[in-house]
Amino acid sequence: MTIAATALIADDEPLLREALMRLLAAAWPELRIVAEARNGREAIDLFTAHRPDICFLDVQMPGKTGVEAAQHIGRGAHLVFVTAFDQYAVQAFAQGALDYLVKPVEPARLAETVQRLQERLRASTPALDTEALLEQLAKALRPASAAGGLRWVRASAGPTVHLIAVSDIDYLRAEEKYTQVAWHDDGGQPREAVIRTPLKELVAQLDATEFAQVHRSVVVRLGAISHITRGENETADIHLKRRPEVLPVSRSYLHLFRQM
Repeated sequence: MTIAATALIADDEPLLREALMRLLAAAWPELRIVAEARNGREAIDLFTAHRPDICFLDVQMPGKTGVEAAQHIGRGAHLVFVTAFDQYAVQAFAQGALDYLVKPVEPARLAETVQRLQERLRASTPALDTEALLEQLAKALRPASAAGGLRWVRASAGPTVHLIAVSDIDYLRAEEKYTQVAWHDDGGQPREAVIRTPLKELVAQLDATEFAQVHRSVVVRLGAISHITRGENETADIHLKRRPEVLPVSRSYLHLFRQM
């Protein structure tokens, strides 16, 4: 017997949201996707507005992680986490009472999750009480932030390798598979270099009180900002204190500066 239900999908990558929607349409045609969120904060707001039966949450999203969004949602929905983390993080999910999918999502694995969700809904089983486990996962998945954040970055500029203090960084910009680091050296001169670590991985290690993701491809140190000018279509531009570059703020992240 099939069962109808509603769901929210939260992932900061549009292509990954679309891929999961296609897989769900094949595995569970009766499931209706009522909302798509681009970050953890938006996931919380859309859940409040739509009250879906199920929330598929990417673990690492800008602003708030999927785990932090889940802490707000609580027992209001059945939770499924989508993670690209390594096996140690997956083990943390597997040992607890949480459903999870590993990127890239495999149809067979998704079918297992769908079956479990349908059984819970068919039996009118309430969403699991996972408050304690979510708190543990929030700490386990963000160890660098708990320890005060990343302190140094090694970056290459030609034949030279720089050891850059995070406090000297002005901004980080994603460049395909690499990340551009813009910083000031000890003499106050602006410098740029490239590192192999993806921007998304760096975001998880940076102190959230010092750095903010303002665009899909840009993270800025808040102390480096001179001022912000609002643009059209709910966008904005960031002007830096010691650099001529102007950094974009996309609609997804504009809420970070509404109170500034």
